[in-house]
Amino acid sequence: MEDYNKIIESLNVRFIKAKNIKILQSLRIMNFYDVENTFIALNKGRIHYTIGDKQSVVKPGDILFIPGGKLTSITYGSEEPVNLTNEYFMNNRWKYFQPILEPKPDASFDNFSYITLEAKVFNSVNFFSSLDIPPFVIEDNDKLRGIFREILAENNSDKPGGDEVIKLNTLYLVIEVIRHIMARKLFVEQLATNITYFKDPRLIDIFSYIKENLGGTLSNKVLASIARVSEDYVGQYFKVLTGINPQDYIEYQRMEEAVRLLRTTKKSIYQIGKEVGFKDTAYFCRRFKMMFGIPAGKMRRRESLMDI
Repeated sequence: MEDYNKIIESLNVRFIKAKNIKILQSLRIMNFYDVENTFIALNKGRIHYTIGDKQSVVKPGDILFIPGGKLTSITYGSEEPVNLTNEYFMNNRWKYFQPILEPKPDASFDNFSYITLEAKVFNSVNFFSSLDIPPFVIEDNDKLRGIFREILAENNSDKPGGDEVIKLNTLYLVIEVIRHIMARKLFVEQLATNITYFKDPRLIDIFSYIKENLGGTLSNKVLASIARVSEDYVGQYFKVLTGINPQDYIEYQRMEEAVRLLRTTKKSIYQIGKEVGFKDTAYFCRRFKMMFGIPAGKMRRRESLMDI
């Protein structure tokens, strides 16, 4: 238990967005993907998602959790859906979703609420992404639903101290999800692996160095010097603890930072690519579209995949 407490104490949780949504037309987003963690609470109607060949249903009152970086197919609405790509949906989302002030379980229309947030360990590693777990449904958790409602209510209010209340409740939301995972013994192996590498100071030094030097040279030779291991061994060492090779991890971190810069600055795509370590803008754009399914320029025009 002490190890879990240390991880929770090291978490940096950041609220991003929350809205209540009326579904205007049933749709299926065939390749839903976002770098942030997404919570979707179904109020009325039907939502289901597909991982591989397995389809799972979200019932009213349930909360669907989609970890950042996980590709899934997600269907909204009770009627026969139209099939859309992320790119098409983002350009035409007003046809399918309409923001509403209050969630309505007793409304005559299908609707849901969502929250997106970031959760990083040591302010460098995406906690839920690092677990490499699939999306899953949280059922019969009144406490979690209560926190969810509180965040949405504060987000739609102009009461003093609202930002602080949201900040505290967002952390509470993440803690309750971790408690939910532990209480139901979900993803036991992944949690055990994470605890192992979050306790390794050499790996934490590598994570921190990568975060602070995304625009610089991050070869295995450089990482080996940070971890104080041989260049031949550092790739194996990193992969044994994390499950991925260091260069794949570095590219994901660079792309995640590129998304943040696209959403929060007016820097050119050339500037952003260079800032996150890509000397060739064309290559950066190709890799970006391959990872996120949309051109970098279109990512700039929205704050999240469900922004309206």
